[in-house]
Amino acid sequence: MEETPWWRDAVVYEIYVRSFADASGDGVGDLAGIRARLPYLADLGVDAIWLTPFYPSPMADGGYDVADYRDVDPLFGSLADFDGLVADVHAHGLRLMVDVVPNHSSSAHPWFQKALAAPRGSQERDRYMFRDEPNNWLSTFGGPAWTRVPDGQWYLHLFAPEQPDFNWRNPEVRAEFLDILRFWLDRGVDGFRIDVAMGLIKAEGLPDTGPGFRSGSPMWSRPGVHDIYREWRRVLDSYPGTRVAVGEVWTDSADDLALYVRPDELHQSFNFAWLEAPWSATAFRKVIDDTLRAMAAPTWVLSNHDVVRHRTRYGEGSLDPSAGLDRARAALLSMLALPGSAYLYQGEELGLPEVTDLPPQARQDPIFKRSKGELPGRDGCRVPLPWSGTAPPYGFGDGGSWLPQPDDWAESTVERQIADASSTLSFYRRALAVRRDLRGTLPDAIEWIPAPGDALFFRRGRLTCAINCGEDPVRLPPHEHVLISSGPLDGMDLPADTAAWSTGR
Repeated sequence: MEETPWWRDAVVYEIYVRSFADASGDGVGDLAGIRARLPYLADLGVDAIWLTPFYPSPMADGGYDVADYRDVDPLFGSLADFDGLVADVHAHGLRLMVDVVPNHSSSAHPWFQKALAAPRGSQERDRYMFRDEPNNWLSTFGGPAWTRVPDGQWYLHLFAPEQPDFNWRNPEVRAEFLDILRFWLDRGVDGFRIDVAMGLIKAEGLPDTGPGFRSGSPMWSRPGVHDIYREWRRVLDSYPGTRVAVGEVWTDSADDLALYVRPDELHQSFNFAWLEAPWSATAFRKVIDDTLRAMAAPTWVLSNHDVVRHRTRYGEGSLDPSAGLDRARAALLSMLALPGSAYLYQGEELGLPEVTDLPPQARQDPIFKRSKGELPGRDGCRVPLPWSGTAPPYGFGDGGSWLPQPDDWAESTVERQIADASSTLSFYRRALAVRRDLRGTLPDAIEWIPAPGDALFFRRGRLTCAINCGEDPVRLPPHEHVLISSGPLDGMDLPADTAAWSTGR
């Protein structure tokens, strides 16, 4: 029997490098901090880690404005630190994925600096999207997507002005990124997360449009992007072992998403429909049905560094202050029961909420700055993790933290939760351990079981998962043994905002 590739059912843990652990004492997380915390991740029970960008950058967008794709920013360490991290990750039985940012570079990148110094129509300018007249495109960070340079031309930036978009119809750009992939593959990485994976090719002529990450837009998911990923797949497949690529792809439908994971393209694409679904059994079932119908290797994710943490999202509108955390734990259990792989975001295993009261002067997200404070941006989900102690910086490092941590996080630290069997951290560790015990024994299909009220029951081989999104308790489906539940059960009843796994019958 052919062994299932590791990525098909992996649990991948996203590390937002600036906010995970600080070993240098400057208040910013770094590679050495990650290395020191690898035993924690191994004990948590994940299979792989994904690092957000750690490359040299002016940090106009938290490192997603890359000035050099083949080095480590001194803020985070050195290439030697990276090589040591790769070795340590593998020694702990884990895999390492890194972010690659191909849609745009930093405006400080040598190529863009040469483009600014070069005349119109030059080879240097053709690596980016320079035009004599802008169209009506808007930046996803707010404001126009065009900036004018001194000679009167305009350049495209779908994000911040410090992030000029590459021209992916230029063969130099395509060759450059193939070489960048090889550079990191040669250093031992196991795969890549591809930022803005649907945005590399723009429609010919750059016609006007409205904003949005939607199918049919001249900015997103143009057919030519698939040729790029076929080239990338050939590079990945040329390396020993199994090296993978997962795309950050926002689409209108699971069918559109499935185009990116055809056998000769990306291995996976993020399934953001699951993340966007409201707390509703009907909504969850539609996402699950659409996803499993469209693709054989789905992914599931509830939070990441770009969205409000799901504990806070699920709690909005509820009068019960514990609803958000209860629902977050139940959603995690439901996600882990589904076929495919799961992506976790650092801190969700601690039940961390979104930090909504950051002072304006502390916020660094360009969304906040470009909207002149009208939009809060993404800093609230990026606050550094609490590891230990009773006051900030809670063991994050000796030099404070680059974003202020709440004063009431003492109960949320790893140190406090690891000693509490009822904590969210202890629950995550149990859930991941049970999932690992079941790995390889469950089919890639599920069977729906009739469920009362706003509940959802499904069977996957010998595993039955039940989640109650309603307000009243519901009867658990027939079973012999409960493996794990996200909260206390009431005899044979599943309380509101609770999920459970069971076997038998």
